[in-house]
Amino acid sequence: MGILQVLIILNRLKEMDEFLRQNYFIITRSVEFLAAATGLICFYKYRKTAVKYFILFLVYAALGDYLGGYPTFFARFNALHLIENTVFEKNYFYYAVFWGIGTAVFFPFFYRKILSDSVRKRFLFFATLLFFVGSVIYLALNAQLLNHKFYIPIFVWGSFLILLCVCFYFIEVLESDKVLTFYKSIYFWISSVILIWFLITTPLLFYETYFSTADWNFVFLKWQLYLAANMFMYVSFTIALLWCKPENN
Repeated sequence: MGILQVLIILNRLKEMDEFLRQNYFIITRSVEFLAAATGLICFYKYRKTAVKYFILFLVYAALGDYLGGYPTFFARFNALHLIENTVFEKNYFYYAVFWGIGTAVFFPFFYRKILSDSVRKRFLFFATLLFFVGSVIYLALNAQLLNHKFYIPIFVWGSFLILLCVCFYFIEVLESDKVLTFYKSIYFWISSVILIWFLITTPLLFYETYFSTADWNFVFLKWQLYLAANMFMYVSFTIALLWCKPENN
């Protein structure tokens, strides 16, 4: 391969990278609403299974993520003064509650619907209760801090709680005859996608110190990883909802 061809490829990669950066939010919102819309279309199909709760969560995630851009809306209408010097001035507090706490509370609820082992279900219940109470107390005592890094512990512990749910599910599959037909289960595909997504994104939380204009390389890398992870997750959910068949919980 000649030098000219290498330069052409590098230039195209640069253009693609610029396109992804400029359209990050549009692409992310699109795949979120695609999964939510597909879920609503398939809602009747899964109405007698726990998947119906997952579909409602997809709608919650799509709408909640869209509303998370409220600082932009306020700025567009010259109304930023209404939230200035409050915990809502940035959307950090909003996402800590909506995504950090909301998601970590939903998935234990969801998995308790599909798990059979009563001990694991009780453990998830008390672990979720402890997480929720601890997170509320943590936010109440430190709500005046507007730095994004302050909210990281909530996301980290929430991620571990969700991964625990997934681990419990896989253990139960291995312990039952479901292991023979696991690839047909929508719960397996949901769990696998969630596991991969959190394994990719959770480590990034520990490097939030570098997420600033002082290190644009990390900022761009984080955007790229989140964009790839989000596209993979929501497109996979869409395919699973269309391809899989309802099953008894």
